[in-house]
Amino acid sequence: MINPFILLIGSVFVLIYGGFNLYIGLRGWQALFSFVPLLSPKVYWAIFFLLAFSYLFSRLCEKFLPTMLYESLTLIGAYWLALMVYFLLVITVLDILRLINRWLQLVPTELISGLNPALGLIVLILVAGIVGYGAWNARHPQINHYELTIAKQAGSLQQLHVVMISDIHLGTIVHNDHLTKMVNSVNQLNPDLVLFAGDVFDENIVSANKQEVADNFRKLRATYGVYAVLGNHEYIGGNAQEAIRYLGEAGVKVLRDSTEQIAGSVYLVGRDDRSGSRFNGAQRLDLKTIMQGIDHSLPIIVMDHQPSQLEEPVAQGVDLQVSGHTHRGQMFPFQYITERIFEDDWGYLRKGDFQLIISSGYGTWGPPVRIGNTPEIVDITITFKNR
Repeated sequence: MINPFILLIGSVFVLIYGGFNLYIGLRGWQALFSFVPLLSPKVYWAIFFLLAFSYLFSRLCEKFLPTMLYESLTLIGAYWLALMVYFLLVITVLDILRLINRWLQLVPTELISGLNPALGLIVLILVAGIVGYGAWNARHPQINHYELTIAKQAGSLQQLHVVMISDIHLGTIVHNDHLTKMVNSVNQLNPDLVLFAGDVFDENIVSANKQEVADNFRKLRATYGVYAVLGNHEYIGGNAQEAIRYLGEAGVKVLRDSTEQIAGSVYLVGRDDRSGSRFNGAQRLDLKTIMQGIDHSLPIIVMDHQPSQLEEPVAQGVDLQVSGHTHRGQMFPFQYITERIFEDDWGYLRKGDFQLIISSGYGTWGPPVRIGNTPEIVDITITFKNR
């Protein structure tokens, strides 16, 4: 039986989502598509709502749809989500300008009229261009370099070269070819250690298995190995255990509230994702418990998917934490939300001896589009020095 609260929330969401799309559809018909010869309102609205609800329909009906149809509808719908955001922004701005212009008469009314097909075409081309650029940008990650110093000795190690990647979201939309490019880029950096800071997979690991990504993970070369932690998306799909098994078979060791000593000189601590308790009912261990028995005179690096509750690693004497999760908003203007949710949503932060690096992520979730940020591979050179 469906939980009434979930049903209520779902109904409200569909009404709001449908309202946004109705607004976009009406403005599109008024300004542009009503002028298209032989296009009837019935055909227009049928096509429009097929686009608008294809993502929701595919996700809700995944178990009942043929794989090809499911993946096609998901991809089409994901692009529509990006188009919807920017249509909504542009059309809302134009409507506000029309209201202001009624009183101020800054420009001739017909230039910004909602029945102006030239303006409608400009809006269509503008939004398509924005999303097209965002799709290109999402497929062209950068390598961002950091040089850090940790004021501790690390045995015989003078330096440690770490490559960190987060939020690949392998699955229905992000495919094996994207992973291939990542593996080649990482290997060219010749790292000592490779860290995956969560959300390696999207919810659908079955789709990723079909793409045989394991062989690509096995090609990663790192002197001291390849490690990962789980993110929220491994839990959302109920596939945490499968992800651990799958990564393990591919040569990636998953740390789940556990530690590993690297080269006998550096501690690597991997935290279970905090969202796990919502999906499997088990609270993750607190950092103090995980770090019992660790020699604090040696450098301590923590992997934690979500850069939240930073007072905990600060209190426990962590030297460096690497995180992801935020995508830096992924699409403008959502970075203004992530900036307020997290103390830092991207890049480098220092709090005393504690240092934090947050990746904007390598892949995408939902729309395969990035605007206002760039996907990245994080290349970190750590130098160990006494105080």
